[in-house]
Amino acid sequence: MQTPRLIYFADPMCSWCYGFSPVIAQVRQTFGRALPIQLVMGGLRPGTDQPATEQGRVELKVHWEHVHEATGLPFDDSVLDRPGFLYDTDPAARAVVRVRREDGEAALLFLRRLHHAFYAQAQDVTKPEVLADLAAEFGVDRDAFLADFETDDLKHETWNDYATAQQIGVTGFPTLIGGPNAEGHYGVVTRGFAPADQVMNVLHQWLGTEPEPAVRG
Repeated sequence: MQTPRLIYFADPMCSWCYGFSPVIAQVRQTFGRALPIQLVMGGLRPGTDQPATEQGRVELKVHWEHVHEATGLPFDDSVLDRPGFLYDTDPAARAVVRVRREDGEAALLFLRRLHHAFYAQAQDVTKPEVLADLAAEFGVDRDAFLADFETDDLKHETWNDYATAQQIGVTGFPTLIGGPNAEGHYGVVTRGFAPADQVMNVLHQWLGTEPEPAVRG
């Protein structure tokens, strides 16, 4: 029987994925290498070439407020007010794939860093220079990152991620899939945002493990 694993379909510019990042962190802390997480870029809005409209900005800000209310995570929506801002998710996804080439574990941490940079710090993560600076925080050589960034090879690798998501039938993010079970099948842990306790209960039931008892003060 193969070692159980999780496949995490996410996007660096998906607000609900940002909200889900503490849940993924808790999964990693609880299960560690016993339950490896394979990160796949889902492709939220890759290739967008039209600047966000005023109506689109307003709708996004309302949406982000919903995520804030559900998760308590900080948001700075001023990035949306930058003239000509393109909500193109492909550059940030490509950056994650570039970091993933060197270290899959680092890619998960880098994804969380991108979420925080975009949503909490209003950094424009559609810009290669910004992405290179953030990748350098994880030990990635900045010049090598920029040299690879516009290559067809990296672009194709990223779009292959999107194709995988489409082929499996992933229609929203975050999506977390677990498997294989004893019969070799994979199943959905969550399709869309779910709180940590719900996700952890599903995983403990699947793996036949016991959750840590709550510490009473």
